[in-house]
Amino acid sequence: MTLVDRIATFREWVTEVLHGLYHGMFEHPAFEKIEHEAEDQEDVFFFACFADAFGIPSPVSYYTAELLPYLAEEFEAWERRMWDRGTLLERKGEQYHFH
Repeated sequence: MTLVDRIATFREWVTEVLHGLYHGMFEHPAFEKIEHEAEDQEDVFFFACFADAFGIPSPVSYYTAELLPYLAEEFEAWERRMWDRGTLLERKGEQYHFH
C-alpha cells in the first residue's frame, strides 16, 4: 500500500466519521428532544429561583436575587418563554405527541 493509498483511505475514514458526528449532533431527531429537555430543566430551575416574577411568593427568591446580574440575559429569555407558552404539561405533551 503506497502513501497515496493510505492518505486516500484516511480521508475516506475521516469523512465518514465527521458525517456520522454531524448527523448525531445536529440532524438526528433526538437532538431536538434533548434540546427541549434541557430547556425544560432550565425553566424549572429559573422558576424555583424566581417564582416571585410571576406573583408566587417564595422565600428562596430573596437569596437567589444575587444571581440576577449573572443570569440577566437568560432571565429575560426565560420570562418571555414562560409567558408565551401554556403549561409545562402542554409542552411535555407536544414533545411526545406526533401530529
